[in-house]
Amino acid sequence: MNDDSIPLDNYSLQILLELQRDARQTVQQIADKVGLSSTPCWRRIKEMEAAGVIRGYTVVVDREKVGLNIAAVTEVNLDRHNESKVRDFEKAVEASPEIVRCVSATGPADYILTVLVPDIKHYEKFLHTTLFEQAGVTHVRSAIVLREVKTEGSLPVDFGPTLRSRTGAR
Repeated sequence: MNDDSIPLDNYSLQILLELQRDARQTVQQIADKVGLSSTPCWRRIKEMEAAGVIRGYTVVVDREKVGLNIAAVTEVNLDRHNESKVRDFEKAVEASPEIVRCVSATGPADYILTVLVPDIKHYEKFLHTTLFEQAGVTHVRSAIVLREVKTEGSLPVDFGPTLRSRTGAR
């Protein structure tokens, strides 16, 4: 466990699994599935929200049905890694709606981005008006996604130590 994690028992982990599966369920529906009464279930949800375990609720949108037909995995390298350049680059990432995911990584790329746009012309425009304009960007490599094999948004919280010991898994 890292310093930010909080201990979660089997009920809390099961509640998280249920919320990730369908956050529109009522507290009573979740309580029934995890084997609690409604009030303790609601209390656990509120505690996990207050602790930041549950950061919010969202909806999953089919990107192609809203016209975002191109997904690109884009690797970016910076010439320097001083605080100023990193902060400026990360601010530009935050400001760009086309970038839906950005991670700082080890390996050949400093950052790996997921970029969603309507078509290849929009991607080219994005490159020229967003990435290539950033001071310090030295290299950009793109891979256009042909097919999404797995886009799981849920975290595998059932691998927590309390569930492992309960199920006998190691």
